[in-house]
Amino acid sequence: MTQLLRIQFLPRFRLANDQRRASTVRSKPCVFLACHLYIVLLLFVLFLSPAFQVDASEPSENAYLADLIDKGRQAKLAGEREWHLLLHYRKNLLGGYTSEQDDPGFFMSPDGKTNPQAELDATLKQFFSEELVGRSKQPAQCAFIARYHWLREQLQFDDFRLPKMACERFDRWFNDFEAQSITLIFPSAFLNNPASMFGHTFLRIDQKGQTEQTRILAYTINYAAQVPPDAGLAYPIRGIFGWYSGYFSTYPYYLKVQEYRDIENRDIWEYRLNFTEQQVRRLLMHSWELGNAAFDYFFFKENCSYHILALLDYADPSLHLTDEFLLWTVPADTVRLIASKPGLVSGIAYRPSRSNVLRRKRESLPVGERELAHRITQDLGELTTPAFVQLSLTKQAFLLDLASDYLRYRTETTDSSPPEWKERNRAVLTARSQLRIPSEEFKVVPFAKQPELGHKTSRASLGSGWRNNDTFEEVTVRAGYHDQLDPEVGYTPDAQIELASLSLRHYNRADQTRIERATLANVLSLSPMIDSVFRSPSWKINVGMNTIKHNGCELCSNGVMNGGIGVAAERHWLKREVFFAFMEGEANYSKAYEERHRVGGGGTVGLLADLSDRWKLMASGTYLRYALGDQSDDFRWFVGQRYTLSQNWALRLEYNHRDRDNDVVFSMQSFF
Repeated sequence: MTQLLRIQFLPRFRLANDQRRASTVRSKPCVFLACHLYIVLLLFVLFLSPAFQVDASEPSENAYLADLIDKGRQAKLAGEREWHLLLHYRKNLLGGYTSEQDDPGFFMSPDGKTNPQAELDATLKQFFSEELVGRSKQPAQCAFIARYHWLREQLQFDDFRLPKMACERFDRWFNDFEAQSITLIFPSAFLNNPASMFGHTFLRIDQKGQTEQTRILAYTINYAAQVPPDAGLAYPIRGIFGWYSGYFSTYPYYLKVQEYRDIENRDIWEYRLNFTEQQVRRLLMHSWELGNAAFDYFFFKENCSYHILALLDYADPSLHLTDEFLLWTVPADTVRLIASKPGLVSGIAYRPSRSNVLRRKRESLPVGERELAHRITQDLGELTTPAFVQLSLTKQAFLLDLASDYLRYRTETTDSSPPEWKERNRAVLTARSQLRIPSEEFKVVPFAKQPELGHKTSRASLGSGWRNNDTFEEVTVRAGYHDQLDPEVGYTPDAQIELASLSLRHYNRADQTRIERATLANVLSLSPMIDSVFRSPSWKINVGMNTIKHNGCELCSNGVMNGGIGVAAERHWLKREVFFAFMEGEANYSKAYEERHRVGGGGTVGLLADLSDRWKLMASGTYLRYALGDQSDDFRWFVGQRYTLSQNWALRLEYNHRDRDNDVVFSMQSFF
């Protein structure tokens, strides 16, 4: 509080002598009385004035602050779970606490990042001040309004003894939401962006009176890294080591739908949460506080999903969501955790990607009508041909809707879309409007089931097998995420992302235990070319090590870097089959090679086949010719089968052949 200058209340009056004073009193008693009344009145007025009260109230404020601090310490509020949630404290290895928040402006105490008690005391003190704090530059009562309300409730503040702050900015922001409920949003995995390869989560704030048609106008709360547009190859590296700052933001939901569903072609799943009005308010108040926050962003741990869970934890402290993720946080796993909480999810909705809408619409048509719809996008003269004119009005409307959807899809997903596409779409829409009938509702069946139905992303397996006249036992642990033979329920079809996998094998006859395989990253994206409309390349990359037999070395470690680009095609002869072919290059490093390395290229062909809902087969053959270093050829064959026992249990049988090296392994796999 600003310190005002002291005021000297009364001047000193001096009379000439006592006689004169007595004479004056005797001769003018009324004047004497009036003078004293005036003095008393003046004292009373000055006592009530703000200038007088500043000096009088300061000791009172200090006393009340000391009383609040003392009460907070006696109640051990600094050790309460809600205080730790508000400040994002986590236990450290030394037995103390460290906040995951990395912006100094988030703390009122210089030691606030590691000292919950000092931060609580400093926060109480700041509530008596009008100083502007945090990145939002507001008084503490407004900048950290969730802290204020929680401490006010715990310590039963006497509002007359604290400065009254009008938090108009927060009130406007909060009222604009008109919040009634919270929905967790999960856009599915997007392999072309390292930060989105495992999916993404954010929150939608649903307004009062919204319908399924108007929810797209609601606002969202999102957490993401602030990445420069020219990050390039530094992007994944900086993200892995937390060298980006992450911030919370608020955008209209339709912008996020446009980004994820329309441009990146990702399915969106919506999980409506069963929160009370009070829990919704708590979440929004803490979201407002996090506008003052900056976190170091880590792709694998403190990422988008982790900090969204922290928000939900504060809304309902009984959930303990972040406690489940100690080493890494995979968005799909957070969805599974939330869906597993009894009564937390009240409803699930699906927003298909634009490409999946097109695919399902095209699948519903006979081949002739499918080709006609595509010809309309190329030549509007098709609208006057008998093939189109003889169709029913309902079918004409459906084909025109499909043609318009395709032209919009190409315009918004192609960096250099020809201007004539927009003109064609405008002409198609004009023709469509002349039919004067509404579009029929078309329900899109997702290609992948709900993500919460899928297996967990970490995996451990125990197996045994045979290799070159020796038997072995093998243990494999994988941090994440999913490979082509894993149960595909809940995952993007034909997409493989394996990270941080390690296989330890003991050979019985050789009496040797060794690291058989290690994978840093193994990504395989198969994009079946459905027809002339949907064409996108397949690609793969693999970085790791394996064990080879080469040049007289029976068990030699071999470093691998492999990458390739290819094509894939889908058929439904049995249930579903995907054929693929790749051109690829590979570099190896091992003591088994001359000059310890070899570099070459070649190709792979293969097949993925769903034999039943539980049984899947993968087979592939590879030929590589190494022209640099150890000049040699490499022939490889692989056949693998998986049988699903339950959501998180599976059996696998694999055969590997590499030149004169043969390997068979049978394993039981558990996902966790």
